[in-house]
Amino acid sequence: MCNTLRVRWTIIPQQSPQPWIACSGCGGPRAFQCSGKIRLNANGRKLDAWLIYKCASCEKTWNRPIFERRAVRGIDPAVLEALQSNDPHWIRAESFNLEALKRKSQRVDEFSAFEIGKELLHDPPNWTKLDIELRVPFAISMRLDRLLASELKISRSRLQALNDRGALQVGADRDGALRRRVRNGAHVLFDLTAETDREPSWKLAAIRHLS
Repeated sequence: MCNTLRVRWTIIPQQSPQPWIACSGCGGPRAFQCSGKIRLNANGRKLDAWLIYKCASCEKTWNRPIFERRAVRGIDPAVLEALQSNDPHWIRAESFNLEALKRKSQRVDEFSAFEIGKELLHDPPNWTKLDIELRVPFAISMRLDRLLASELKISRSRLQALNDRGALQVGADRDGALRRRVRNGAHVLFDLTAETDREPSWKLAAIRHLS
């Protein structure tokens, strides 16, 4: 892959998912947002832990269980420390736990707004291929084709045309990957041999966030 321009994109969503819960203050289902706080309750050698949410309308609270009646000695020490210290990084990661949210709510709103960092990993002369590594530490609802079109400043129809002629590959999945969510660890490989604008246009968009 000596002829491959390699970059890494790190995508960080700006807002965590919001479950809809019956709110006693509002008298009906409302969107609840993560407060960034943990509630703990010790009962002998067992521990309960909840992530506290607040109604977006009236700020009534709802406690989403992280675990209940868990033996303290069975909790990962790093997790226990994060819970006891209200570690903001651990809490933010947990607030994107869609599986846990969907167990408690039939409706969970997700948001596509994100921040992106682009890192140049390998810049060979006369490159003809572009490899974009995607880092997505938290779940994001955006489809891959929308992300690529937005950041590379090309149309989704052009992306599809590249895919149809085999000049775009996402792992081993060629048919449906563009329509799926952006996935952590995915590699998007473009063969741009036939693209005359790859150096001025593709490279600039791949390594810089263009508003």
